[in-house]
Amino acid sequence: MFDLAVLRPRLPSPLEPVADERFARHGARLLLKRDDLIHADLPGNKWRKLAPNLRAAAGRPVLTFGGAYSNHLRATAAAGRLLGFPTVGVVRGDELAGKPLNASLAACAADGMRLHFVDRATYRRTSEPEVLAELLERIGEREGCWVVPEGGSNALAAQGCTELGRELRGRADVAAVACGTGGTLAGLAAGLGDGARALGIPVLKGACLGERTAALQQEAFGGPAGDWSLDERFHFGGYARVPPDLDAFAQDFEARHGLPVERLYVAKMLYGLVVLAGEGAFPPGTTVAAVITGRPQSAASR
Repeated sequence: MFDLAVLRPRLPSPLEPVADERFARHGARLLLKRDDLIHADLPGNKWRKLAPNLRAAAGRPVLTFGGAYSNHLRATAAAGRLLGFPTVGVVRGDELAGKPLNASLAACAADGMRLHFVDRATYRRTSEPEVLAELLERIGEREGCWVVPEGGSNALAAQGCTELGRELRGRADVAAVACGTGGTLAGLAAGLGDGARALGIPVLKGACLGERTAALQQEAFGGPAGDWSLDERFHFGGYARVPPDLDAFAQDFEARHGLPVERLYVAKMLYGLVVLAGEGAFPPGTTVAAVITGRPQSAASR
């Protein structure tokens, strides 16, 4: 039997109060939901989204998608190494095929993931059945392969993330999460229950995450589930953009609270929450939970 329990995830993940005057002066309280501590190689929403997909795959090869710095690809490759199943990563950008692997892709390869580079136009169409079928044929994984979309976000992933919402139920009025593909937000909102809302902070510019999150909820739950919204002001120019002011904010947060802050997702979410607190978006008495979905790679175990 394919048993993820052998990986001994830390669930429920810790919920830590932090004293931050930027919230306290407005009567709000900040909690850190430490999903980054769930598992050393599959932290945060990577565990929550991958776990139900890996159970469904039941040891079959897993093929998934991502960019050159994809945390999702790294987590999938690590899961394959730890649990002994083959993994294939379809990487956006065929121009990378002839170049030395960056640290992220090198880690995937070291964990046994077979990397396949495709041009960006084809990559954008891999959700189309005929394009995917042709790709699987070319890679040699047409039969018996479990396909997980970019970022791990599908109906199973959204369902897996409902547990995150349930762990916060009754403990937070607002639960905030950084968003790349919408799967975590879709499940978080569904699990929170009445009286609380989920707030998504997109890290990409113009990603149409409202439509994608709604579509995931339709697929996973049959329709809208829970109270959720997006604030799209804090992407800092797009994915993987970390300008000096964002890096300075992250360094300051680390110094204040002793938390290693991952820059591409978590820093943008925390920055957005501080701005929103200053704008009075959280009425006095509001408890805000910030979901820490990952750690800087320098702080990881590998």
